Amino acid sequence: MLTMPILFIFYSDLGLSELEMFQLKAFYSISIVIFEIPSGYVADVIGRKKTLIFGSVLGTAGFAIYSFFSGYWAFMAAEIILGLGQSFISGADSAMLYDSLKADNRQSEYVKFEGRNFSVGNFSEAIAGFLGGALAEISLRLPFYFQTGIAFIAVPAAIMLIEPPIGRKRKNTGFVDILKIVHYAIFKNSSLRWNLLYSSIIGSATLTMAWIYPLYLKNLDFSEIQVGTTSTFLNLIVGMTTLFAYRIERRLRPKSTVWFTTLLITGGFVAVGFIHSAMALAVLAMFYFARGIATPVLKDYINRITTSDMRATVLSIRSLIIRTLFAVIGPLFGYMTDRLSLNQAFIIIGLVFMVVTGSSIFLFLRSLEKQQE
Repeated sequence: MLTMPILFIFYSDLGLSELEMFQLKAFYSISIVIFEIPSGYVADVIGRKKTLIFGSVLGTAGFAIYSFFSGYWAFMAAEIILGLGQSFISGADSAMLYDSLKADNRQSEYVKFEGRNFSVGNFSEAIAGFLGGALAEISLRLPFYFQTGIAFIAVPAAIMLIEPPIGRKRKNTGFVDILKIVHYAIFKNSSLRWNLLYSSIIGSATLTMAWIYPLYLKNLDFSEIQVGTTSTFLNLIVGMTTLFAYRIERRLRPKSTVWFTTLLITGGFVAVGFIHSAMALAVLAMFYFARGIATPVLKDYINRITTSDMRATVLSIRSLIIRTLFAVIGPLFGYMTDRLSLNQAFIIIGLVFMVVTGSSIFLFLRSLEKQQE
């Protein structure tokens, strides 16, 4: 992701307001929300490999639009295409990994491998953060040219994947069957419901921070390459943490892990809001440390209580909730930034996440205790 650290700077350079910036990211999230569950269901029915190939092609097309076009409406089209592509990838990738391990009777190692996967991604994103900032010093458009080429690499990579066997396939496919899975995950299975809700709130919080902290750094007069270097530093923290997330969770135990990561993630927003200097980097470091633990561990909790024939769909429900929350919180943050101040917006959003997390964490912990029993 060469473009992530400098995207909002790129928008600003082209004259977009902060509200318009967050509206574009909201359209990306809405695009995912619309197609997330259907695409996850398609992955469960026709195979994860095919959906990953299709999603990779769309991802390449989205960044190509950013490379050669300008303006709010062109960027909106790019965000919708990128969102559609991401919806075909999210859920299918983790489901494919879990079922590949399950085929070898190694599903207990999922957190370790998901951690490695997430870690390698963050190491590459760490390098990309620095390179993206350096390229942006030459031209803010240049990172998008390189990003299009990087996105295209996913196409042959997806083609080379081997489809794992699924224990049983769904017999009655169609929209009604999708609704049955959603009803089962949200209403019928209480453990799955609270796992999905809590995991989605934390996922939405980490996604929000990933998009808004460059604005905070820019407000501190950080240059593009300094923002990119900070992105490198934070992603290295996540990459190192996820390598050992399964060990940390095993040492702390699930309940302590949940409380520890929740306090660091929700409190991180408030703490950054009260700091008006580069000292906020220490808070961001702790935030990203917690993110490195929470992401693979929370996905594992969901996979443990989900069957193979609906795994990609259920993980897509999680992603849908994350994107729905961000589609609301993103523009709200942009609105508060325009009306109040950036620091005040951080504090308010942090308090919002504390409230919504507090509404689900106790029921989520109770469901974890039932799983252990």
